[in-house]
Amino acid sequence: MAVTGAKKKQIAILNGGGDAPALNAVIRGITVKAISLGYDVLGFRRGWAGLLGKGEPHPLDLDRVQDIHMLGGTILRTSRTNPYKVEGGVEQVKKNLKKFRCDYLIAIGGDDTLGVAWKLHQEGVKAVGVPKTIDNDVNATDYTFGFDTAVNIAADAIDNLHTTAKSHDRVLVVEVMGRHAGWLTLHAGMAGGAHIILVPEEKFDMKEIVKIIKNREKKGYHYTIIACSEGAVPKEGGMVLQTDEKDAFGNVRLGGIAQRLAKVIQKETGKETRHVVLGHLQRAGHPTAFDRVLGTRLGVHAAEMIHKKEFGKISCLKGTEIVSQDMKAALGQLKTVPKKRVEEARLFFGLEG
Repeated sequence: MAVTGAKKKQIAILNGGGDAPALNAVIRGITVKAISLGYDVLGFRRGWAGLLGKGEPHPLDLDRVQDIHMLGGTILRTSRTNPYKVEGGVEQVKKNLKKFRCDYLIAIGGDDTLGVAWKLHQEGVKAVGVPKTIDNDVNATDYTFGFDTAVNIAADAIDNLHTTAKSHDRVLVVEVMGRHAGWLTLHAGMAGGAHIILVPEEKFDMKEIVKIIKNREKKGYHYTIIACSEGAVPKEGGMVLQTDEKDAFGNVRLGGIAQRLAKVIQKETGKETRHVVLGHLQRAGHPTAFDRVLGTRLGVHAAEMIHKKEFGKISCLKGTEIVSQDMKAALGQLKTVPKKRVEEARLFFGLEG
């Protein structure tokens, strides 16, 4: 419902793209801080679709956000909607911001969502952003909220899979999210004791994988765990796609690399090989304490940026401090795993985990 008689300045909040643990912590941080500064807060459901008029806005107050930082998902729902791909979409977004008396906008999202917010800012909308992705691949911030939770979920899964792989003398290929950056696979693989870690930043050699598995066999280790990013690429081929279809931002759906790897490994080694796709499990469940605190701090700072008129900026983690960075710095180029980090992981390839 609209806030028609409000005298206070009002902030609109939305989150777009995939859900991430601690989204609710960000929403709560923004709301509590904004109210303390004298603003009203209005949440728009389902990302940019909400500002396109698909659903009523959701007034936020202290009662509505109480304890939501402990919950996974997002109370505002989400979608992958691009108003710049909808005829008259941008005009409709601006019209609805005016209709619901929203003076400011806070967009929580990754490269796509922040890209829309940046364009709107250039067209006069007073917008700020909070980076969001479990892939941790957004430039300008050291870590994104939700990453720690996703790492813990994936690491626990890899850790647990050791028992069944060892019991059956199998090779298990675990597919972890990560389109163009392997941060999630790297951290989860190292923490979960994977014997091989494959990330998009470095094309993998199938012969080397087979060699590691056979060497482990010779040493009496009759099982192997491989952590593999969904965007990992073999030297002899390209990315594995689930479908040729693209979303509203032109992103293709990746997936299937683990299944492909498993077939080749079984053929080349003679060992029974299975694949496991963690998929949306990595986004699911309650956020870790680290993410709850990080999300809250990022949200508080976003509200402060509105109050200080730091429009066109995003709320970021630098070291242990939350700072304002230009929104444009987060766009266009992803933060990928440096070669040094890949080499650190390679030290442990093939070792007993």
